[in-house]
Amino acid sequence: MREAKRRIFEIIQIGRDQDIASIAFDFFIAIVIFINLFVTLIETFDFTDPYMDRLQMIDQITMVIFGVEYILRVWTAEYLYPKKSSLGAKFAFMRSFYGVIDMLTFLPYFLPVFFPSGVVAFRMFRVARIFRLFRINTYYDAFNVITDVLVEKRDQIFSSVCIILILMIASSLCMYSLEHDVQPDRFQNAFSGIWWAVSTLLTVGYGDIYPVTSAGRIVGIFIAFLGVGTVAIPTGIISAGFVEQYTKLKTTSSYSDEFDIRFITLRIQEGHPWQNLAVGEISLPPGLILAVVRRGNRTIVPRGDTVVEAGDKLILGAEGFKDEIGIRLKELILRERHPWAGKMIKDLDISRQTLIVMVRRKEQIIIPNGQLMLEAGDMVILYTKRDIRDSVEIDL
Repeated sequence: MREAKRRIFEIIQIGRDQDIASIAFDFFIAIVIFINLFVTLIETFDFTDPYMDRLQMIDQITMVIFGVEYILRVWTAEYLYPKKSSLGAKFAFMRSFYGVIDMLTFLPYFLPVFFPSGVVAFRMFRVARIFRLFRINTYYDAFNVITDVLVEKRDQIFSSVCIILILMIASSLCMYSLEHDVQPDRFQNAFSGIWWAVSTLLTVGYGDIYPVTSAGRIVGIFIAFLGVGTVAIPTGIISAGFVEQYTKLKTTSSYSDEFDIRFITLRIQEGHPWQNLAVGEISLPPGLILAVVRRGNRTIVPRGDTVVEAGDKLILGAEGFKDEIGIRLKELILRERHPWAGKMIKDLDISRQTLIVMVRRKEQIIIPNGQLMLEAGDMVILYTKRDIRDSVEIDL
């Protein structure tokens, strides 16, 4: 049951590469969200009863899907919050932002069944389902950059919003003092001018409230000019934040040295010397690290007390080979109709500076000789010396 529960948790979380079930679930939920929103919009039109019945049926099906997903997320919350108890993890998810959003997407739909008197109020909460689109944001790094910029520039954005609010209140008071006597029905009090101030400062200008006195129009012109510059402040802050964020990412990659790490897979069969040993008890050569342990569909980041079991795949990493004389290893996988497929190594037309040091054929490792016949699907490990200044003969 625990393995099934963990697998369900992996599926309902954001899809990982090569996990087809999890990726398919993400696409399925995204499609259901868009269908539900589409039905919600279409229901506002007047249709005949057969069409409305079908729309309501689709709405009910999507709500049931949302409810089942929420129950599964609550049930598997202990893997989302591994440091909490099972009950504590469930409450932590239910109190989280996405937990509340998930609950609001389906709960208001079923509340009228238990509280018929509050049907209208509960239907208003159904608008919360649109917040489920925020989950799609987590699938793409571009949306994460937006969040990072807003968080990083929150102080500057807050300051600019405060300036806009102060200017808005000042404009409202000023226009009230100038226009109240002439237009008492339009500018009844100071708050009546806020709508005019908002539409003017934000350069919308609906025209339903406007000054008619000469002094009021002159002040309105100055406020309109101030609005253009003031509203541009938060826009400039966010734009500068984007430039800084992408510059930071580019600088991180441009002004740093990258070194290759080579990974190999080691299968632990029955009777292997490392079987049933803790990772801390395994003696690895210097410079070699145990990166991850693959156990079935699970990927385990090893700790010192992680026990290696039969059937595990150990992913070992080591620093890529670097040498002044320019020696490198290259992997070459032979596809169908490759010129080398079906030929012996001695008949290959390759440079003298290149040697075939190993051939991997499925699970078999072959130390090659000249008589070895290469086949499609083989992985050929080539040893290449690129420094050919001392070569007497060069084959091209």
